[in-house]
Amino acid sequence: MTTNKREDISLAALNLFTERGFDATTVPMIADTAKVGAGTIYRYFDNKEVLLNSLFQECVEQFFQTITQGFPESGTVRQQFHHIFSQTIHFAKANREAFSFIDSHLNPRLLDDKSLKSFEVGMDFIRHFLVQGQQQGIISLLPPNALISIFYGALVKLFETIRAEVLEETDELLAGVEECCWNAIRVH
Repeated sequence: MTTNKREDISLAALNLFTERGFDATTVPMIADTAKVGAGTIYRYFDNKEVLLNSLFQECVEQFFQTITQGFPESGTVRQQFHHIFSQTIHFAKANREAFSFIDSHLNPRLLDDKSLKSFEVGMDFIRHFLVQGQQQGIISLLPPNALISIFYGALVKLFETIRAEVLEETDELLAGVEECCWNAIRVH
């Protein structure tokens, strides 16, 4: 249990936003879950929207730091894909709520320009990887955003299914999903 009230509020909001969604989560619910008074939340965040955006930016920064850390710049396209895939899995396993929260709250109605920009900057890294793979004739010539939807979308849905306990997470399953995703975006 953290002793930092801001962290307690952020963790409570993350869990509630992920479980209930932004609109169904109230400031009093966040306060109750964080075991603070509602007024305490306003000492750290001007309103619920500011809290959401702050949390989104923190989660996105952690996610893209995980993906870019140790990226094999001089590796093959397949090695680079493996890195992105496995680091996404690593992040999703270690931060299940954050991974789900990012996807479920990626909505221009909810996010401010800074939040949307932070996500786009991270996705630019993945787009750059895909374009380089396309230039080498290894990655399919579909638009990069379509390719991202194919493998990132698959991972989001996979972890939703695992979280709902409809599917058991195993190393074999993850290796098979990686191979399927790679086959879906590479040139045959």
